[in-house]
Amino acid sequence: MANTYFIGDLQGCADQLQTLISKIEQISSNNYYIFAGDLVNRGPKSLETLRLVRKLQQTGLAESVLGNHDLHLLAVANGIRPAHRSDTLDDILNAPDKGELLHWLRQRPMAILKNQHLVVHAGVFPSWTAKQTMALAHEVEAELKSHEHTNFLRSMYGNTPDAWNDNLTGNDRLRCIVNGLTRMRFCTADGRMDFATKDGLTAAPTGFAPWFDVDRETADCTVVFGHWSTLGLLLRPNLISLDTGCVWGGKLTAVSLHDRQIIQIDCPQQQKPG
Repeated sequence: MANTYFIGDLQGCADQLQTLISKIEQISSNNYYIFAGDLVNRGPKSLETLRLVRKLQQTGLAESVLGNHDLHLLAVANGIRPAHRSDTLDDILNAPDKGELLHWLRQRPMAILKNQHLVVHAGVFPSWTAKQTMALAHEVEAELKSHEHTNFLRSMYGNTPDAWNDNLTGNDRLRCIVNGLTRMRFCTADGRMDFATKDGLTAAPTGFAPWFDVDRETADCTVVFGHWSTLGLLLRPNLISLDTGCVWGGKLTAVSLHDRQIIQIDCPQQQKPG
């Protein structure tokens, strides 16, 4: 049986990923890697990172959920969103294998459930069970995989609705699912999201709390996520936070599913916070 390692946000730091994998392979063999999303952007080697993770996935050694930066790449590549000043996606957009890479990226899951560990990029709404999270993730995945995926990407952006309701339909439903899975940090007890605050735990707006500190239906499994570099590494009995700010000059982190061993490497600063 493979040894599973969860790995935090890569954001185009291919060299650091290769170093981390080499370090893990010195510890154990027969390894399987699950990435928490944001494979690309802001780091120096988004193209190499995407190619490396794709190769690992295609050889049965890895899988990754989609993060907000991965979805941003798809939107930019399809002319739906303009590039940001801090984007480092040109090498992908100009690559000869661009089409193959973007097609592969569209096939990636929005959530993974493995051995009672639920992997998402950012968070889950308080009312969602692990089973419901997977079902709702599949709704978005179906849109991304379809021939009409550009229509979905056009409607994906926006901050409303900011709370989940089982009766949501159409674009509102899909947008809310995406925002919960790829953007959530703070929410209220009834699941209303805040999109403005990006700092750590003590920065919660009045009436809001970190999404994992509210009474949530996923408390019966371990939720594994990235996205929140100002939160950093956080391990609780039913929680693993993995984004340790690789691209900001922090660390790239892997955590073993079996025994929670932490493997980290130091990373050079590629972007200045803010």
